[in-house]
Amino acid sequence: MPPSHTVNTMVDDDPMSSSSEEESDFASDEETVPQTRKAQTIDKDEDEEELERFVLGDATNFRENLFRDESWADGAIARSGRAGDGEASEPESGLEDIDDADLFTFDVGGAVSSGDKELVGGTAAKIEEAPDKDIPAWEDSDDERLTISLADASQLRKLRISEGEDVVSGTEYTRRLRQQYLRLNPLPEWAREAEERPAKRRRRSSAAGSDSDFSDDATVNDDAEASALPLDAFLRDASTLKERASHGVRKLRPEVIDIQRSRDIPDAHKEEVTSLAFHPEYPVLLSSSTSSVMHLHHIAPTAHPTPNPLLTSAQVKHVPVRRAQFLYPTGDKIFFAGRRRYIHSWDLATGTIQKTNQMLGHESEQRTWERFRLSPCGQYIGFIASTRKGGGIINILNVNTMQWIAAARLDSRGGIIDFSWWSNSHGLTILGKGGQVGEWSMASRRFLAIWNDEGSNGGTAMALGGRNGPVVLGGDRWIAIGSNSGVTNIYDRQTLISPSSDEELEVKERPEPTRRFMQLTTPVTILIFSPDGQLLAFGSRHKKDALRLAHLPSCTVYRNWPTEQTPLGRITDVAFGRKSDLLAVGNDIGKIRLWEIRS
Repeated sequence: MPPSHTVNTMVDDDPMSSSSEEESDFASDEETVPQTRKAQTIDKDEDEEELERFVLGDATNFRENLFRDESWADGAIARSGRAGDGEASEPESGLEDIDDADLFTFDVGGAVSSGDKELVGGTAAKIEEAPDKDIPAWEDSDDERLTISLADASQLRKLRISEGEDVVSGTEYTRRLRQQYLRLNPLPEWAREAEERPAKRRRRSSAAGSDSDFSDDATVNDDAEASALPLDAFLRDASTLKERASHGVRKLRPEVIDIQRSRDIPDAHKEEVTSLAFHPEYPVLLSSSTSSVMHLHHIAPTAHPTPNPLLTSAQVKHVPVRRAQFLYPTGDKIFFAGRRRYIHSWDLATGTIQKTNQMLGHESEQRTWERFRLSPCGQYIGFIASTRKGGGIINILNVNTMQWIAAARLDSRGGIIDFSWWSNSHGLTILGKGGQVGEWSMASRRFLAIWNDEGSNGGTAMALGGRNGPVVLGGDRWIAIGSNSGVTNIYDRQTLISPSSDEELEVKERPEPTRRFMQLTTPVTILIFSPDGQLLAFGSRHKKDALRLAHLPSCTVYRNWPTEQTPLGRITDVAFGRKSDLLAVGNDIGKIRLWEIRS
């Protein structure tokens, strides 16, 4: 037993001796350090300790705030619970759910009504704060103190967004003036391209770490969001996927139209202008007069040295041209006629003029050929017959052969005044002098319905226009009818059809008009819709400057055009451009003036 104890003691003494040696070495090292450095320690004052805690922090604050705002990290539930316990002790101020903009008020000076205070404060809250160096010199902080009434002055009513709006602040008034100026004078193309140019992306060196790469990607995404690429911008707007080839559908606002006078046609006719028509594919205007002359002008207001130059002209002696029209849909021919027993066709490709003077079997009915209409499909041409026996007759011929194919007879006292082809060329809408309106089908060769114009004391003109109308009546939505009293009634053709379980079409016999335009006091002689169906021009040649424009579908007359200074004269004919962006007006002294319609 003793020998074993001795062995154990020796085994245990080895580590103890080694550890004691290490401790002595470590102690000797610690003793040598202060002897070699001999550094002097300076006590820190309270300010220095507070500054050190503020900049570098300490262990206590580090543990308390470690996971206070990092609830999204791993273990979010447990950490959010601990953070919630720490935050529960903080007193609530009651302002946590209030927006930052509502925490500030603006002193506008003086006693201001509550409505004005809300208006001024709401406008000021929308103004973005910018550095002093970026504030334009023409902006004045006193503009917020001003209040302007848009309803008192007639010149400022066009700046209103709604009819009931009245008082706005000075800043809002300035902004709307700038918008109105840009509507009348849009940015040039070179300036628009400069603004739409995408922002340059910021590049970083390849030596940057992952953090810098992440921030760089965020910067690129922000730039791409601010100025999207063309394809991205195209896909963002679903409306661009419809009719993108025509650059979208222009939308006109009601009550106030953005219209600017363009360069007039330089060549004036010697007598009154009887007909105006735009080419269906090219910017070419056809005009005719009773002086037996027709002009073709290229619509180019910026052409040098002569704006809207003359392309060619034609004269047919002893034929006072009353009507001239392009043959749709290509416009390669022009049909024109006067108060004669024949009609001419002018082939623009070859320059030949052909005369047609026979309507076999109907010569007695057709003693004059100037009251004609070409179908939109270019296959038919209709003539209002001279005879009034049994009402009125419209003779329909084939354009290619000039052979009679059908006749539409309307039992109307006084004969037929006017007619229009349906947009699909499958029928006609005919107006009688007594106010009767007939819907005649080319397929069945009969009237589908006959109804009466409300309050008519003698019809004078009629026009069809618009889109998305009843398919059974050709697809035209609107029909406008003028009368001797100067009243123009406009009907929505969707409301003309009565609901019926039978296959037969039922139309109300005396429908109520959608709107009555009573701005004219003399017989209505001009009615025409724009190709896009958003405008209706109605006028009278019996009084000077008797022309108005109406907006559709609101059926409101524009109040800012024409003005007293608009040089119209006695209007004889009106035509809209193929894109509905031009308005041509001819008068009784042979002048043709142009206006540009902007959206």
